[in-house]
Amino acid sequence: MLEAPRARLTAVAVHLPSRYRTMEEIRAGIAAAGSPYVPPPGLLQDVTGVRGVHVREEGECSSDLAVSAARKALADAGTAIGDVDLLLYAATCQDMFEPATSHLVAAKLGATCPVFDVTNACNSVLNAMEVASAFIATRRYRTVLIACGETGTMVTRWHVPDREALMRAMPGYTVSDAGAALLLTAGPAGQDDPGVLALRFAADSTAWNACTVSGGGSMHPRAFDDEHMTIRLNGDLLRTTAVEGLPFLRQAAERELEAVRASSFIAFHQIGMPQYQEMVDRLPLPADRCMPAVAEHGNCAAASLPLQLVKALETDRIEPGDTVAMIGLASGMSFGLALVRW
Repeated sequence: MLEAPRARLTAVAVHLPSRYRTMEEIRAGIAAAGSPYVPPPGLLQDVTGVRGVHVREEGECSSDLAVSAARKALADAGTAIGDVDLLLYAATCQDMFEPATSHLVAAKLGATCPVFDVTNACNSVLNAMEVASAFIATRRYRTVLIACGETGTMVTRWHVPDREALMRAMPGYTVSDAGAALLLTAGPAGQDDPGVLALRFAADSTAWNACTVSGGGSMHPRAFDDEHMTIRLNGDLLRTTAVEGLPFLRQAAERELEAVRASSFIAFHQIGMPQYQEMVDRLPLPADRCMPAVAEHGNCAAASLPLQLVKALETDRIEPGDTVAMIGLASGMSFGLALVRW
């Protein structure tokens, strides 16, 4: 019996818009919106540890950011779009309700392969890796392109009635716009061969209401209220959904976390520096093998894990043969973990 092929991460790429909005500029925007409450100077950066966020150009869509990153990944791998067997669009954001944003990405890239969306908030890219790996292992497809386009700055709250509203909207001040792409191809699955070694996922869906953008769906189909159209924390303001989920994550993936701690580089989803530090301290993770990308780039949602991989590659923190860990955390609440040999 032939051994099942292993999904190999052939290329990873990101696209960050050139516009950059500092926390002080965000504070100025809150004031310009005529908000009854304007945070004191320095508060946003003090609370989040984030210096600023990337902002898309006017009229730039989620699919445009995904396409820019996908072109980089294809070029880096030397792969033509015609060689892609399946295209997955994986992101928190989308261009429209119908059709799936993957069709817009495919049309802009000139792809003619099957496409569909994989959507699970900030875990979307990691879940797409799971889907791609399964298809490759069963020989359904050999080359899978995952494209992600995040336009998270759309859920930033500008009109703030009071301090509590500001604190509940705080995740919206760290979200960045970004594109990301991963190219996975079929390869041998020998003991030392590169590729996706392990995947583990879990969910605690009873916590779905902890962090929401509730407008636009069947619950609030024609919402215009900022409480529905901007991101909102609905639970304890002193804790985040990511931090609250750490005990659940340790219980669900105790064995895999040992392999994570032994990895050469560890990427995990980041929404702000306090959550970053708590992740490092409480899991616990070796700080010298992690990267606080959120401080400079903000929360890039589902593009945050690819961003950290690209930054690690650019600084030679990942070399061929290294094992890399990826930890995903998403509202819902969802958890994901991947181990990849480079």
